[in-house]
Amino acid sequence: MNSNEKDASFLGHPRGLSTLFFTEMWERFSYYGMRAILLYYMYYSVADGGLGFDRSTASAIMSIYGSLVFLLSVVGGYVSDRILGSRRTVFIGGIMIMLGHIALSLPFGKAALFASIILIVLGSGLLKPNISEMVGDLYDKKDLRRDAGFNIFVFSTNLGAFIAPLFVGYLGQEVNFHLGFSLAAIGMFFGLIQYFRGGRKYLPEETLKARDPIKSEEVKPLVRKSLLVIAAVAVLILFMQLAGILDINNVINLITIFAVVIPIYYFVIIIKSKKITTTERSRVWAYIPLFIASILFWSIEEQGSVVLALFAEERTNLSLFGFTIPSSWFQTLNPFFIMIYTPLFVWLWTKLGNKQPSSAKKFTYGLFFAGISFLWMMLPGILFGTDAKVGPQWLLMSWGLVIIGEMLISPIGLSVTTKLAPKAFHSQMMSIWFLSDAVAQAINAQIVRLYSPGTEVLYFGMVGVITVAFGVMLMFMVPRIQRLMNGVN
Repeated sequence: MNSNEKDASFLGHPRGLSTLFFTEMWERFSYYGMRAILLYYMYYSVADGGLGFDRSTASAIMSIYGSLVFLLSVVGGYVSDRILGSRRTVFIGGIMIMLGHIALSLPFGKAALFASIILIVLGSGLLKPNISEMVGDLYDKKDLRRDAGFNIFVFSTNLGAFIAPLFVGYLGQEVNFHLGFSLAAIGMFFGLIQYFRGGRKYLPEETLKARDPIKSEEVKPLVRKSLLVIAAVAVLILFMQLAGILDINNVINLITIFAVVIPIYYFVIIIKSKKITTTERSRVWAYIPLFIASILFWSIEEQGSVVLALFAEERTNLSLFGFTIPSSWFQTLNPFFIMIYTPLFVWLWTKLGNKQPSSAKKFTYGLFFAGISFLWMMLPGILFGTDAKVGPQWLLMSWGLVIIGEMLISPIGLSVTTKLAPKAFHSQMMSIWFLSDAVAQAINAQIVRLYSPGTEVLYFGMVGVITVAFGVMLMFMVPRIQRLMNGVN
């Protein structure tokens, strides 16, 4: 019996859950606090405390930043499973994240920005997939508290993300950007302190061990492959430098191509594999249109920190009862609606039971809500013009709509991925699911450059229409998808 099965010292759950809860809360506080002000820091003029990037470049950097976090999560899972174990991997990741925020807190301009991006991307890649995995290690597979434990853990994510913009956003925008980034660093420091102290006392010893330790004969091939990848990247960068095309925009373009190619490669390998059965191959084919749908959804949802952040800053009347609201505060709407909707959707699916829509239909409905959230954002420009300031209710409604879509796609996507994954590629399929967000943000790095007050109506309209149109196509494909699923709902 797992010793944690008798431990109910944290809300009826093992004490280790409190360690992971507050670690995740503080890490998300640091990340979403930084993210709430980073766009503004990049494109504000130097005189206003920013870096003076043009707005389109700043928007592209924000999107590719998020893409890289999800891309590196695949590497983080490997390091944990094969080399360090989850507890050490998470701690090292947290240190790198803290150092990344410290870099941003220093007045060293663009060099500090890019150093910070590298550190936080690497750190998040190490921490993000493994801290969630450790939640599962607290419970036996038959422990009935397991699902509730994950729900509590997810609440910590949204709690940190909700609080962060209120404090980091205000300090960064109203006082000094570097002070805001300093607060994000302090948040991660708090998380590391309690993780280190609580981890030794309350986390299982198994978390110190690699699940599938790398064998001695595998070390040399791994080192050789890693060096080849590093050499290839170095040669490519050198070539771009010699050709006079090494700049931030071309680097972003290169990462976009890389992010799109990786999942395609994964799907080809899995479908062609002799390790999967005919039924499993059919289910993978069923999964592909759902994967594409998730890309479209995340493309809209992730623009909340870019395009909607720009709308909040430039097009929204921020005065309320004599107080000027920092535009970064609108970043609280995402976690706010998630916390509001989650218990409602849990109740709804429980109430409907076997009568609830299939996974494919839920994806369809999710796309409709996501697309409508952008079509809704056309209206201010149509009704009042793109030069006028409008009320915050437009952003409030847009966020409220897209998060309904998230409730229909994000948790359902995780569930259906586990159901459709071939036995031999179970972990890889989970990686593919998270790569859908990486692909979406990589694509965003290209399209967000097109947004401006002058293109506002057309931009929201085109993205919204494309998303809804694919939702309609997916609706007609549902019967075919369900047949390919072979009994999976």
